[in-house]
This record gives sequence, structure tokens and C-alpha cells, in this order.
Amino acid sequence: MKSLILTLSIFALTLTNFAQEKSEAIKLVENSLAVKDITVDSAKFWKIGGVVSLNGQQVSLTNWSAGGNNSVSLAGLVNVFAKYKKGKINWETNLDLGYGVINQGDAKKWWKNDDKIQFSTKFGRELKKHWYLAMLADFRTQFTNGYNYPNDSVYISKFMAPAYGLAAIGFDYKPNDNFSLLLSPVTGKFTYVIDDSLAKYGAFGVQKEIRDPNDGRITQRYLTHREEFGAYLKMQYQTKVMENVTFQTVLELFSNYFYNPENIDVNWSTLTTLKVNKYISATLTTQLIYDDDIKVLRTSGDQKGTVGPDVQFKQVLGVGFSYKF
Repeated sequence: MKSLILTLSIFALTLTNFAQEKSEAIKLVENSLAVKDITVDSAKFWKIGGVVSLNGQQVSLTNWSAGGNNSVSLAGLVNVFAKYKKGKINWETNLDLGYGVINQGDAKKWWKNDDKIQFSTKFGRELKKHWYLAMLADFRTQFTNGYNYPNDSVYISKFMAPAYGLAAIGFDYKPNDNFSLLLSPVTGKFTYVIDDSLAKYGAFGVQKEIRDPNDGRITQRYLTHREEFGAYLKMQYQTKVMENVTFQTVLELFSNYFYNPENIDVNWSTLTTLKVNKYISATLTTQLIYDDDIKVLRTSGDQKGTVGPDVQFKQVLGVGFSYKF
């Protein structure tokens, strides 16, 4: 009897130890399999930044022997970006806005001297080191009507007239965060002139309306859009020139495969920021455009006063409130 009791006691003790060990093992397995907080900190894959500035200038002259006009000007600029990089995926989005007005002399009207809306996004998947298969979409237009000042009775451009869309597929060379070069042999470029009065005259390269000179009958209807297919290059570069001075530039080239491919469209812009302190800085922006399909009123050179394709150039210098992040 004693032996039976001893045997049962040993068995119970062994079972208890086994149960405890099993319980510990189960807890270990459960802990290893438990749904823990494994949420990835997605913020580390994103980089967001840019420049927002509001600049002004005022000139007041009284009995000034050198001559000149009183003037007041205001200009705003927004240049922001969002970059996402995780593994082989790279995604970049940019928004570039600019608007400026000026009032000169005793004029009661404000004249526009800067106007830009541009949105661009590029998605790429790494094929090999520094090389990505990339897709790009770009859209640009302006905020308000544009005029050939001082004549402000007839507008020559407006919101969505023109507007430009671009879709490209190609290869993006990106050795670091400061430089990228997109080469696209498959690119569609789209021009929109959503205004009948401008489209009728073939503004910005769309098909114009043609009438028979004898009876006024329409022989060719005007279009409010134009499609082109060709090759595209986009180069982006940014750098810190020195302490508190940054520079960035974007160069875009496009060649239409089927219509005058030798006439390459050029769009080259730069932005230089000189930071005084956290909230005061100077910004200098430039933009050079050449598009053989855009006819402009030439204001300089041997062909001054004539209408035709020519180099367009804009420079805007502003000092004032600025916030860089």
C-alpha cells in the first residue's frame, strides 16, 4: 500500500512538473506567435520638404532727378516635394506654384508678372544599382488671364489655355538624392487650349480654324487640344552651394518623332534660395522656354515687333518672408 501511495505521489509530482513545463512552453510559443505591434514606422520611408515664400518690394520717389516710377510688387512662391523610398521602390512628387503682381506709377491696376502651376509625379522600380524603370506624369498651367501689357483689354492666355500634360515611360538614372536623369523614348505630350477665341487662331500650336476667303465657309475646324508623341529627357539637380544657400535646377527636352523632330522643346528652370534666418530669405527663380509651336510677339533683336517662335525668359527675384522645411 505504501509503495502504491509512493508511486502515485511520484507520478503526481512528475505530472505537475510536466504541466508546468508545458505551460511555460505554450507561453513561449504563444508569445512567439502572438500578434505583436509590428507596425512599420512608415515615416522613415518618406522625406517631405520645400520652400514657401512671400516677397514684396516698394519704391517711392519724390523729386527724383534720375527719374523713375513709384511701384509696389508682391510675389508668392511654393515649391514643395514628397519623396518615398522603400526597397526597390522610389516615388517622387513635386508641386511648384508661383504668382506675382506689380503696380507702377499712378496706375490703379495691378499687372501680373509671374504665374505658374506645375504638378509632377514620378514612380520608379530599381532594375540595377542607380537605374530605375520609371513612369512620369506632369501637368502645368496658370492661375489667371495673361495680357501683353500695357494692353490689358484682350487676354492672350488664361487658366487651362494653355495647359500641358505629359506622360512618359523610360529609365531613370539616380545615383543619389541630389541628381536624377530620366530618359524616355515613349512619351506623350498634350496641349490644351480650353478657350474658343484662342483656339480659333491656333494659339500654342493647336489646329486653328481656316475659312474659305471667298465665301467664308469653314474648311478646317479648330481644335482645343493637340497630341504629340516623341522622346523626352528630364534632368534634376540640387545642391547646397554654401551655408544657407541652396540651388536646384530642372531641364526638360522633348522631340516630336513625326513633326520637325529637330525642333526640340526646351524648358529649363532654376531656384536659388539665400537664407538669412529661419523666416527671412531671398529667392531667385529663372525659367527659359523654347517651343517652336508657340508664337510670341518678339520684343527685342532684329525681329522686334514680329510674331513667331522665340526664346522666352523670365527672372523673378524676391526678398521677404520664407519658410524652408
